[in-house]
Amino acid sequence: MATMEDVARAADVSLSTVSHVLNGTRKVSPKTVAAVNAAMQQIGYVPNMLARALAGSSSGTIGVAISAFTNHYFSETVRAIEAACTRHGLMMLFSDTHDDPEQELKVVQNLHQRRVDGIVLAPSGDTHHRTLDYLTSNKIASVLVDRMSAQPFDQVGVENIEATAELVGHLITVHGHRRIGFIAGAPGLSTTDERIEGYRLALQRANIVFDPALLRSGDSNLERSGAATRELLALPQRPTAIVAGNNLMTIGTMHALRDAHIAVPQDVSLAGFDDFDWADYFSPRLTVMAQPLEELGAMAVDLLIDRIANPGRARHVQRLSPTLRVRNSCGCP
Repeated sequence: MATMEDVARAADVSLSTVSHVLNGTRKVSPKTVAAVNAAMQQIGYVPNMLARALAGSSSGTIGVAISAFTNHYFSETVRAIEAACTRHGLMMLFSDTHDDPEQELKVVQNLHQRRVDGIVLAPSGDTHHRTLDYLTSNKIASVLVDRMSAQPFDQVGVENIEATAELVGHLITVHGHRRIGFIAGAPGLSTTDERIEGYRLALQRANIVFDPALLRSGDSNLERSGAATRELLALPQRPTAIVAGNNLMTIGTMHALRDAHIAVPQDVSLAGFDDFDWADYFSPRLTVMAQPLEELGAMAVDLLIDRIANPGRARHVQRLSPTLRVRNSCGCP
């Protein structure tokens, strides 16, 4: 098996220079870096990550705790985080929290026991903040993604209030809707609260009186969002448009409308928060507020790497701007 000494001889540099190239511990000229990389490739040298981890008290691995199996949006987020880890030469350990506070705590504890260098977490709606308290008390480098917290963590998510107001405002100003139903996500999540606030803000700007009957909880899942849609359709004066607070609830709403033989957008206009691969292939094609997932994942990893390197710095909270993608489920041509 090739060694670092073999690499140094092949590149005609010192052993310490090879070490600096591998570990990034000192600036090395691009020409020398290229020579070392070429030598490693030529002789088939593979860095011993375990030895480097033991020497530097670093595993070169980050943990990701997100509920991804049941939510396509989070699956895409995990993919973006993994791509960012690959660019930085890091390994990723992923475990699904199922958005369950008990499971979430177990997942984070297991990742901690495996000595990951840091953790990216999309926190559940745990009112007791057990996982966040565990991260704090154990001084684990952490970044919260998507769902924000008042606690002092590094965080990255999208701007939800104005984005939702823009989405609802499109239905009001372009299509003239005055009676708009809103299907909100699971309670206790910052994304749910902020998107409700954005919905109400759009109504206020258009001088439309908020009707509590038009605000329903879809609990961020297919079944409950379908039930919420049926509740809206059963109102004496049903809405002429519906906005769903995430991608799963948009699909649940579409299913319920189809089962009730309600045509979209002819009978009811539909828009949702979150884009997904097949949204442009539905009939009708879905009007959505799309989140910048690749940028979200990359920024989460960058923040975590910076936190690991600078554990004492002030926290950073980043908000990214989503993009309104107008298709025809809202009634646009």
